[in-house]
Amino acid sequence: MTLLSVHAAQERLLAHFKPVETETLPLMSCSGRVLAEEVMAIDLPGFDNSSVDGFAVMAGDVRDASPTSPRTLRVVADIPAGASPAVALASGEAARIMTGAPIPAGADAIVMVEDTDFHQRRAGAAAPSSVKVFKAVQRGENIRTRGMDVRAGEKILPVGHALRPQDLGVLAMLGKANVKVYRRPRLALLSSGDELVDVDAPLPPGKIRDANSYILSTLTREAGGEVLPLGIVSDHREAIRARLNEAVEQQADILVSSAGVSVGAFDFVREVVETEGELDFWRVNMRPGKPLAFGRYRGIPFIGLPGNPVSAFVGFEVFVRPALEQLAGRERTSRPRIRVKLAEPVESDGRESYLRAVLEEREGTFYARLSGHQGSGNLLSLVRANALLIIPAGVKSLPIDAQVEAWWL
Repeated sequence: MTLLSVHAAQERLLAHFKPVETETLPLMSCSGRVLAEEVMAIDLPGFDNSSVDGFAVMAGDVRDASPTSPRTLRVVADIPAGASPAVALASGEAARIMTGAPIPAGADAIVMVEDTDFHQRRAGAAAPSSVKVFKAVQRGENIRTRGMDVRAGEKILPVGHALRPQDLGVLAMLGKANVKVYRRPRLALLSSGDELVDVDAPLPPGKIRDANSYILSTLTREAGGEVLPLGIVSDHREAIRARLNEAVEQQADILVSSAGVSVGAFDFVREVVETEGELDFWRVNMRPGKPLAFGRYRGIPFIGLPGNPVSAFVGFEVFVRPALEQLAGRERTSRPRIRVKLAEPVESDGRESYLRAVLEEREGTFYARLSGHQGSGNLLSLVRANALLIIPAGVKSLPIDAQVEAWWL
């Protein structure tokens, strides 16, 4: 049977995923959520304000001010942040002003307090009756004008943008108390195998602890999904069917299993999926992770990952993460790629390979070394890695200094 290329498999798989429904949430609940509406600006700041603590003046009044020839102005107002000044300055007048406070009428510049003879800066200090200015200022100096940050009607955030802390800040400044976002996609996660036990269970001979549930659950949440845990299921057709039906009842958007999709005598997951659905493909030309299955079970997309932890991790990154991000409405992938140089020769078997590596920057160039043994059951080399090197299909060896693409982890 011909192996499907990674690119072809991704295209066939992602064609089945569309963004989920939207919901409107309070702003404080939107961190990491994906916008389902464009956010347009109002003027920010909404009024001319001071960028420093100092004195609002008419620039013409102090055009010749210097340390040896100061200009003395009468202080007619004291304007703290949050005030709405009623005063209008006339020539020869000034107003003490705090950072962020509105500019009074008549003023067209701010003299920093450091450039005056007023040195009472403790909290509660009263404004002086007059002030000497030792430095000239230009019109507009130290003033943040209305709309300096953003102009009304400007697009601030697009549909598909995953919201970061700074985005929540600008939404708050825009008065967006509630935000329309895509709901979190629901991923039902199943670990298959008679050899598996829970992390806190005794470890009899021949058994291993279930690592994949923890790896894949964490990756799912990181990609913006909600996990519906189906737990460990034994290698029996009816037990597998019951768990998959449970996921259907919970209205999962995607079903993911680890193990049970290879060609072993007890790998029943693939068989059960085909009884109430179909498989589109089940082997991909990649390393690790060749026995990867994709299809539908009772109308829900199903991805069967291999059982080895590294294979499951790589399969998630290559196929499940982009599917989840597409479901979540994200505009771009969260895993950036960069070009790196090899610090040592590497070998592959001709399949598209994802090798665990450590990237190190030297003089502006990233160099990559393998982080350890590349066996698909060797999780420690993945723990030590900060990237996956992507070796193209058909390439069996690369020398030192060869350039390859890498995924930051």
